[in-house]
Amino acid sequence: MGDRGGSGGSRRRRTGSRPSGQGGGGPAAAEEEVRDVGAGGDAPAPARAPEKGKDGDADAGSGHWDLRCHRLQDSLFSSDSGFSNYRGILNWCVVMLILSNARLFLENLIKYGILVDPIQVVSLFLKDPYSWPALCLVIVANVFAVAAFQVEKRLAVGALTEQAGLLLYVVNLATILCFPAAVAFLLESITPVGSVLALMVYTILFLKLCSYRDVNLWCRERRAKAKAKAGEGLPGAGATEPGHLPWGGGGTWAAAAPPSPHSLPASAGKKANGGAAQHTGVVSYPDNLTYRDLYYFLFAPTLCYELNFPRSPRIRKRFLLRRLFEMLFFTQLQVGLIQQWMVPTIQNSMKPFKDMDYSRIIERLLKLAVPNHLIWLIFFYWLFHSCLNAVAELMQFGDREFYRDWWNSESVTYFWQNWNIPVHKWCIRHFYKPMLRRGSSKWVARMGVFLASAFFHEYLVSIPLRMFRLWAFTGMMAQIPLAWIVSRFFRGNYGNAAVWLTLIIGQPVAVLMYVHDYYVLHHEALAEGS
Repeated sequence: MGDRGGSGGSRRRRTGSRPSGQGGGGPAAAEEEVRDVGAGGDAPAPARAPEKGKDGDADAGSGHWDLRCHRLQDSLFSSDSGFSNYRGILNWCVVMLILSNARLFLENLIKYGILVDPIQVVSLFLKDPYSWPALCLVIVANVFAVAAFQVEKRLAVGALTEQAGLLLYVVNLATILCFPAAVAFLLESITPVGSVLALMVYTILFLKLCSYRDVNLWCRERRAKAKAKAGEGLPGAGATEPGHLPWGGGGTWAAAAPPSPHSLPASAGKKANGGAAQHTGVVSYPDNLTYRDLYYFLFAPTLCYELNFPRSPRIRKRFLLRRLFEMLFFTQLQVGLIQQWMVPTIQNSMKPFKDMDYSRIIERLLKLAVPNHLIWLIFFYWLFHSCLNAVAELMQFGDREFYRDWWNSESVTYFWQNWNIPVHKWCIRHFYKPMLRRGSSKWVARMGVFLASAFFHEYLVSIPLRMFRLWAFTGMMAQIPLAWIVSRFFRGNYGNAAVWLTLIIGQPVAVLMYVHDYYVLHHEALAEGS
């Protein structure tokens, strides 16, 4: 009997382990099972609590204890679920992007063959191998740097008044912009690419000398105030620390010398640029007025002058070799992509523009957007990470913040503030804040910054192409209403998507406009003349 009862209890246990959701008899079956086990005469073993796995359910071996398998929860794609690990979807996007671009690349090779020609790249820089006008322009730029240095030397000793020094600086800076523009516009032997490079050098020199003049002027003003305090016998008159400069309004002053090691975290100096920064030999005004100091600033990867730049303790050879390899590799990659991918697309876009076939124009624009944006991203990494870090490492320049996380921009304003930090710092220090100190509103100061940026964009494009269409100027000024629209109607991820869309679509529009106008001006005019 006991055996039959035991076997019956076993049968009941097996049937009682069915899910409670079938027929609604789960609790009753459990009670019946407990009664049968007690009636069988066998003392049951102490019940062990079911073990729960990671998801909170009972362990698979717990048998009849699996009475519930559902709980209150949201689907993963619901915003209330709190789920945020989409790494697999991101990997899927990368794989799809690679496959789609591989198909485009294969299609390009089948249609056009291999178009990469290194010899053709040389012809973009030189028309005549015995004539190097762009290089000569770059060498002549030293004359303007030396002229600014000599003016500063005479201002420091009082041989020139501030008004005379300002007049000489205005003439020197205006010549820096006008002289290379005239040469690039009038000299037939210089190529558009050579003109762009020469004009970029002169533009950088213009911005650097503006900063050089402002900082030395602030130092002279500081020295004059210290002398005035000393003459009046005021306490603390001699406590003038070397190299202090004004940053904001209200009489506030910020040290140009590097910050004290005690004001930084202990790990910050050790980790940055391979070791703790060296702050020995602090220079004060006018001891900074040397050719060594001037040319260090001219070659340093910054546009803002200081008397004492933060310096890294040593040159990291492996780091430098990696950056140099990246410079070489990405240069070749950009040239190959432009010749193989962009040039055929641009050439095929001329006929739709000539016929004003809008559907074909839009199709060409979207087709050009992919390689243009890819090349722009490669160019950003090549310039702001590889090139600037290589120069900084060679010169032991300590401040390596050349960009911030512009790719997370949720507004157009955030993008322009973070994608090019050297230019942004210069605009804030030498343009935006001085306008605020002179009584301008923030809106007027921002408008002035965008006007200056639009001017230099057009300056670097129109003069080498020898045509003035103002597409670059218009594109930069359009950032002002665009920034308002994005900040007003798009937030969060939608704002970030809007920023990416303007970057992907906006640049090809400007490229096609300039290429079309250049083609009409040079090729069609020559064809009609012949």
